[in-house]
Amino acid sequence: MPPPVQNSTRHRMTVLFSGRVQGVGFRYTAKTVAAGFQITGAVRNLPDGRVELVAEGARAELEAFHAALPDAGLAGFIRDEQVIWADAKNEFRGFEIAR
Repeated sequence: MPPPVQNSTRHRMTVLFSGRVQGVGFRYTAKTVAAGFQITGAVRNLPDGRVELVAEGARAELEAFHAALPDAGLAGFIRDEQVIWADAKNEFRGFEIAR
């Protein structure tokens, strides 16, 4: 049996996307892209028109996931993004669209 994963190897990436990111399938696309990575998290619309994406996993996996989002057809909708890194809280079971 492998040793338990130490919390220090898991990171939390929060990305706040702005632009025309609501009503364009952004959350569904993010969930679909996430399925190809070993990450957990959630994506949701914010009242101010932005989309918040929170994902947890190994840093390299999170960075690859983040890089894959524009290539999944979302690049034209994103005007700006703010990325915040923190330690993982391990609060997600999979990757979901939060309402």
